[in-house]
Amino acid sequence: MTSIATLEQTVDAYVRIRDLKRDLADETAKKIAEYDSDLKELTIYMLEKMQEVGADSIRTSTGTIIKSVKTKYWTNNWDAMWSFIRQNSAMELLEKRLHQTNMKQFLEENKDLHPPGLNVDSEYVVTIRKNKS
Repeated sequence: MTSIATLEQTVDAYVRIRDLKRDLADETAKKIAEYDSDLKELTIYMLEKMQEVGADSIRTSTGTIIKSVKTKYWTNNWDAMWSFIRQNSAMELLEKRLHQTNMKQFLEENKDLHPPGLNVDSEYVVTIRKNKS
């Protein structure tokens, strides 16, 4: 019976620590969101001032503001994009990575197929579900 009590105590401690960690992460995420909002407001202000004086950079005693363009690319039509990439032999437009869930499903459904160069790491993990009080 001692090992059961010890195991119950271990699970209780695990659940408490996991909940504390989640609460701390939630609090931190909220604070970071506030800081991000503040930074966005400050950025808008600095960009407006730079626009007013026609500057791409402004030096201050605490730092230099540098205005640059950051561009992001994405598609909302993957079929057309994939066709374009194939037609133009532009595979370098894609990133190399495997979709974990889809690969797992593929391997489960095709037990006789083994993709060359595929590496697999597996480890035991413990999942604890909190009892409903």
